Amino acid sequence: MTRSKIKKQPEYLEDVLIVDAGSEGMSVAKPEGKVVFIPFGVPGDIVDIEVFKRKKNFFEGRIMNFKKYSEKRTQPVCEHFGLCGGCKWQHMDYKWQIQYKQKQVKDNFDRIGKIEYPEIRPILGCERIFFYRNKLEYAFSNRKWLTDGAPVGTHDEEACKGVGFHLPQLFDRVVDIEKCHLQADPSNDIRLFVRKFTLERKISYYNVRAHEGLMRNLVIRCNSKGEFMVILVINEESAVIRNELVPMLEAAFPQIVSLLLIVNSKLNDVINDLPFECLKGDPFLIETMQSPRPGFDDLKFRIGPVSFFQTNVYQAERLYRTAFDLADVKGDELMYDLYTGTGTIAQYFSRFVKKVVGIEYVEEAIRDAKVNAEINDITNCTFYAGDMAKVLTDDFIAANGTPDFIVTDPPRAGMAESVVEQLLKIRAKKIVYVSCNPATQARDLQLMDAAYQVMAVQPVDMFPHTQHVENVVLLKLR
Repeated sequence: MTRSKIKKQPEYLEDVLIVDAGSEGMSVAKPEGKVVFIPFGVPGDIVDIEVFKRKKNFFEGRIMNFKKYSEKRTQPVCEHFGLCGGCKWQHMDYKWQIQYKQKQVKDNFDRIGKIEYPEIRPILGCERIFFYRNKLEYAFSNRKWLTDGAPVGTHDEEACKGVGFHLPQLFDRVVDIEKCHLQADPSNDIRLFVRKFTLERKISYYNVRAHEGLMRNLVIRCNSKGEFMVILVINEESAVIRNELVPMLEAAFPQIVSLLLIVNSKLNDVINDLPFECLKGDPFLIETMQSPRPGFDDLKFRIGPVSFFQTNVYQAERLYRTAFDLADVKGDELMYDLYTGTGTIAQYFSRFVKKVVGIEYVEEAIRDAKVNAEINDITNCTFYAGDMAKVLTDDFIAANGTPDFIVTDPPRAGMAESVVEQLLKIRAKKIVYVSCNPATQARDLQLMDAAYQVMAVQPVDMFPHTQHVENVVLLKLR
């Protein structure tokens, strides 16, 4: 007979002070020397907690009772706060959010980087802390998260349908969203219109486990001019969607200048490799970005249904301007733009340097980069698609020239060690490192510390009410 595993009883801790804001949007308490990560706490709260998970170096807990509320708290504006998984810091006053993001950069540099660096510049916060995103993607599900307290199984099929965001760690359940505060009007009205139409017609919603149901996804993109792109993703061809819903959407929302239909019968939600049909307007939006120096035309970028583009264009200008100012270009330099994406940074710099060489893994992004260069009449950018570690070789450098400076903007995982080694071989005079993850950035900076000195550190907040922070670092060859 096998011995049954003894289930540990929860541990309760009373009058615990929340002392910090941690990773993944958690708050941190340290009762009796224990590190406990707790959701929905704010530094300064005094709470009773239940510890439900014990790891070697930390515990996880949940708040059971508030004894005192922190002065850093504020009332969340979203009715879905705490459930949908987004905007995890919406209960913290924004002035404190950005201070803890700045602290996150410092903590990572001290704990992981262990390098010398100058005083971190004050974080550039957002003027627009709501309705700042230019892209949202909603999922249809026949199993929405029920919030009315009724027992499971007591709702009919129609009452279980929802359009919204997947719950954290629950791939088959969505929060049925009434109002999201991330994208400007009429984004919410468009989603509610589609939901009302499909519910009234009793059109099936996708069942991710059975891989059946018509409605799969709704993607809404917009630009700073208030123009909208709507992408309807369905599981199979539908005359009702094509001949009824689409004309009604067009009539109800003149802001929609691009309306696309995608049939996705695959077992995943990836649409990058699927054909799309443009039912209204052009299959793209045009976004503009101000030139970093006066006297030059604004840059224009074409955004298609699957194009990568910074989701907060208002702060993207500040982010790129920061990188530009730190680079201190003179006009005759050869610049490398690593992880160039759709070439936004490359083209932002292009008018003020001799030549830009951009490298990006995603071939579709490189195609967009070339199109955007044509739109802006830019002829001094050359783009290459491929794995950075395989493209950025000695032969590549010999063919394209040794860069005077490099801008690198890698994904959250940071740069591969082989890429860092190649940068150390290239020995460009300056490197501007743009990062969406200060932890991996600090790791990479530590690897480069023997050859490069950190000259400036500038955090930028791109995503209010989340724990995420961008950080720009200027490195100079020692």
